[in-house]
Amino acid sequence: MTLTAPARPTPASTDHRAGLARGGLAGMAAAGFSGAAGVGVTWLVARALGVDQAGAFFAATAGFALAAGVVRLGTQTGLVYWLAQLRVREQTHLLGACLRIGLTPVAVAATVLAAVLWFVAPAPLDSLALFLPLAALSDASLAATRGYRQLAPTFVLERLARPAMQLLAIGALAVAAVSAPGAYAAAWVGPYLPVAILAGYALRRAYLAGPTPPRRPGHRAYLALRARFWRYTGPRSVASVAQLALQRVDVLLVATLGGLRAAAVYAVAGRFVVLGQLANQGISQSVQPRLAEALSAGDRQAANQMYQAATGWLVLVTWPLHLMVITYAPVYLGLFGDEYLAGGPVVVVLASAMLVATGCGMVDMVLSMAGRTRWNLGNVTAALAIMVALDLALIPPFGAVGAAIGLAAAVLVNNIVPLVQVGRALGVHPFGAGTVAAAGLAVACFGVLPQVLAATAGTGPAALLTAVILALAAYVAGVWRMRDTLALDTFR
Repeated sequence: MTLTAPARPTPASTDHRAGLARGGLAGMAAAGFSGAAGVGVTWLVARALGVDQAGAFFAATAGFALAAGVVRLGTQTGLVYWLAQLRVREQTHLLGACLRIGLTPVAVAATVLAAVLWFVAPAPLDSLALFLPLAALSDASLAATRGYRQLAPTFVLERLARPAMQLLAIGALAVAAVSAPGAYAAAWVGPYLPVAILAGYALRRAYLAGPTPPRRPGHRAYLALRARFWRYTGPRSVASVAQLALQRVDVLLVATLGGLRAAAVYAVAGRFVVLGQLANQGISQSVQPRLAEALSAGDRQAANQMYQAATGWLVLVTWPLHLMVITYAPVYLGLFGDEYLAGGPVVVVLASAMLVATGCGMVDMVLSMAGRTRWNLGNVTAALAIMVALDLALIPPFGAVGAAIGLAAAVLVNNIVPLVQVGRALGVHPFGAGTVAAAGLAVACFGVLPQVLAATAGTGPAALLTAVILALAAYVAGVWRMRDTLALDTFR
């Protein structure tokens, strides 16, 4: 991999980075709320239901998310990429055709799979299947709005409104002492209805706010665009399913091979991983359209600066979480109940892998925005195969810990391999001065300092509170001193 020194910012690249900062800040804030709401849902389910019933809930929602990933057909990336490409090339008369090409197959595939699951899936997944078309079209519509550089619908609807409604609905069931997993599953999936309606409205407004097409594309132009769209999106479609399988299929394998109790422990122990993934998505969704435009215009300097700045911010936000849960895993798991304390090794394994993953930044998205969707497909498929093979071998003897080892190995493959690829093929990498500074500061404040305090004062709640206060104070001071290196000046 070729490491290139970051060039001095040009006015154009500075504007890119400033726009990225605005979107990234909003994305991280929305992702923080969504992650906190997700942890709240997990806590309520774990407390309100028994371990076995909680396992059934987690398995059903994981199956629904996996099915939704299948029927999205990769359009979350394809629509952003092609709408950005058409706008940069001033081919605005093809925007409407691009939307029809991307959204129509999603609606058909989601409806067909929902009908199949209604008849063959076990409860409560069969009832969740009715909402599958809503979830798929909601995600695809929000992706299309991002192709217009409109990030607010994604942040407000996907990151704020839906998690808030899920948390409130499940909280109401917990307060009412309802103990049926199906009721909790229905409360979790119900918010997809209003979000889908509002997402469609947001996309319609984005389309109508753009330039009026001077003409409708002819049939030949439409067919040519459709072929190019799916030639790009097809590999990404399979890759997105494999990527989602990396996040969800392990819970299903643990439930099948280790039982619902082990699945509940594994789902709870790994819940913190979602917080890091949401932060990554929050920044990535801000970067996507800008990065696609920069790479389409051949501006590798701007692309490299955006990639490095975004990775530094991602490390700054996520590494404190992963380092703290390594040291204080018993306190974290104890919040959900004593039955989940056995998940301590799971936390350590997954948090260590996530430190590497977030240090690489949104590398798979960089690869996709450069048009290398086939490479992305190969990487994700290899990672998924490794995870499934390790899960099948390790879950029977080791339970949830075996699944954690499988996922950690897959995460490392799915980040290190594309990191080498983007370095060699594109000449970009995430290791700017800001990334190195953020990593060193996080390790010192949330790695070394809490470990010293844990060795002297233990890992109880009081020791955790003391460690958080001291580490946070040192972290804020360090961030302020290195604000220029961390590119935080662009947030102004």
